[in-house]
Amino acid sequence: ARLGILIVRHLKRLERVILGYLEVSDGPEEEARLGILETLQCTIEHAWPRMPCRLPVLLKALLRLLWDVHTERGPTPEPVRAALLDRATQCLILLDRCSQGQVKVLLAGVHSSCEEKRVLECLRKVQEST
Repeated sequence: ARLGILIVRHLKRLERVILGYLEVSDGPEEEARLGILETLQCTIEHAWPRMPCRLPVLLKALLRLLWDVHTERGPTPEPVRAALLDRATQCLILLDRCSQGQVKVLLAGVHSSCEEKRVLECLRKVQEST
């Protein structure tokens, strides 16, 4: 419980750090981005009631990450790409749960305008999550 309370107190600063890391690739192994997605997942789990108001910002950052990971033609190995997409998708599913399905609603529009198979696959997992 203590961790949860501490996270809430530093949520704004933590969010800035998370968003900063999500935006920038840190080389082929993507250790920082994989780590920060794990941090985001823990943050959502611990600060559940505070998450819906942060939804627009986090959703945008996660969607951008999905898109970047899919379209970047860098030296990142396939298993690392898959891990990034999977962790980002898990974060989206958690965000959807704590916002009573708002993510599904917001993603419906993206779904219809996106033609990239791997990104669509991630979005489908979110749409089908319960």
